[in-house]
Amino acid sequence: MFERDNQSQLNQYLSGKFDAKTLKDSARLWNNFTTDYKPLVDFAKDKKLNFIATNIPRKYASQTAKEGLESLNNLSEKEKTYIAQLPIKVTLDTPGYPEMKKMMGDHAEEMKVMNFISAQAIKDATMAESILKNLQAGKMFIHYNGNYHSKEFGGIYWYIKQKNPNVKMTVISVFESENPELKVPEKDYIPTDFNLIIPSDMTKTY
Repeated sequence: MFERDNQSQLNQYLSGKFDAKTLKDSARLWNNFTTDYKPLVDFAKDKKLNFIATNIPRKYASQTAKEGLESLNNLSEKEKTYIAQLPIKVTLDTPGYPEMKKMMGDHAEEMKVMNFISAQAIKDATMAESILKNLQAGKMFIHYNGNYHSKEFGGIYWYIKQKNPNVKMTVISVFESENPELKVPEKDYIPTDFNLIIPSDMTKTY
């Protein structure tokens, strides 16, 4: 949920140089930051843990969706430090991406479809690269991301494995269930390593 070019602001908050308001005013925070993500950041601050801004600045993902992956080649050298090293591989063999294509419908223009998938891919590749760059021997890196970014061992997981197949990873997926016994309908259940099942009426903050 933090973008790479906001790492400095995040570090200032973690070190105590920024208060919560200054962080909010200087970084691009999600609408549900206070309720959903600030507790994680504050935990890292209290325990003096690193907290890494792994994601691509959203304007570059938006640019990719509109103009294609090749348009990122025109970024300045500084801007390129905020995204995964180009070129990146975009393939429909990656779990999750064929589903995105299907969601856009059979009549969607092929170029628009691939630009949309490429925007997802540059996010996943950037987060994967950020994780690999910040791994420390003997320490665990915990990454929080939307389910689609690691669903079926695709997305971030897939890009990490492309770069370093020996990295040990565990994926925790979250599923909602209306069943009082917290069973997920068979059609929705694609397990990963661990599966967290939550009631569908659980409090939402967004």
